[in-house]
Amino acid sequence: MAVNLQPLADWVVAEGEEAVSKTASGIYLPDKAAEKPKVAKVLKVGKDVKNVKAGDRIVYKSYSTTEVKVGGTEYILVKEEDILATVK
Repeated sequence: MAVNLQPLADWVVAEGEEAVSKTASGIYLPDKAAEKPKVAKVLKVGKDVKNVKAGDRIVYKSYSTTEVKVGGTEYILVKEEDILATVK
């Protein structure tokens, strides 16, 4: 799928992962109880981004993103400085 967003400078476009709806012990969580994950897959990076690339999975700070919906798909925009780690 082609992403119709091109991030500027040190911004990253990512797609958030689905919240877990079932615990390891088998208990199902209602949507309101499930915490939004802070992990996303990087789709595109701005020209000034140095430490992540498209395809990386990242962990980002809470409340540091801008969410946009383009063509029915929700994307996350996050500054590189708000990315805490990559998931290997």
